[in-house]
Amino acid sequence: MLRLTGLPPRSAFPDVAVARDESGLELRFGGAGDERIVEVPMWTLEGQDPEAAQLSLLARLQELGYRASLVR
Repeated sequence: MLRLTGLPPRSAFPDVAVARDESGLELRFGGAGDERIVEVPMWTLEGQDPEAAQLSLLARLQELGYRASLVR
């Protein structure tokens, strides 16, 4: 399980797209014309299935109130 800290505030960045590639996960936070990118290196997933980690992260972000979407 990833520890979610230091995320941009939902009030300014309510939208987040979660993408996955061979290097890890990328979270693109957007909002009022601005964008922040958070990269999660694959090694931080601690042997988790990358797709399962992506879906779990997507669900957790939604629980936190972000409008999260999956990028394939």
